[in-house]
Amino acid sequence: MKKNEVPQDDSPLKRKNINEMVYAVDDDGKFVSVQSTGWEAKTVVQHENLEVLDQRIQQALNDVKAGNVSPIVYFMELNRMDWQTLAAYVGKWTFFVKRHGKPNVFKNLNTKTLQKYADVFGISLTDLQNLKG
Repeated sequence: MKKNEVPQDDSPLKRKNINEMVYAVDDDGKFVSVQSTGWEAKTVVQHENLEVLDQRIQQALNDVKAGNVSPIVYFMELNRMDWQTLAAYVGKWTFFVKRHGKPNVFKNLNTKTLQKYADVFGISLTDLQNLKG
């Protein structure tokens, strides 16, 4: 994209008087950094992605309430993690972390393991154990 074609659309960035740095080609054909107030297409996609993430969080909370999954699943979604990422953070195989997502396995986890999850999620052990939705 050329320097004079960098979008300057209305966006949440513009409303907060913040600019985003993007790269564009100047008149000499060299890449330069340019400030942009936003790009409508990017804003639309970001809003749609956030809506999908919010739906996943709500579904996870509903599943915890229904007793279908453990609170680990809810906090994983809330922190925008997947199984592999969460497993890396707690230092366990993905297989085991997925098992911990089952309510009947979760209730038998020892305090040390539960504390690892709580630390990763930035919550207290009590919050992890007592999520009822």
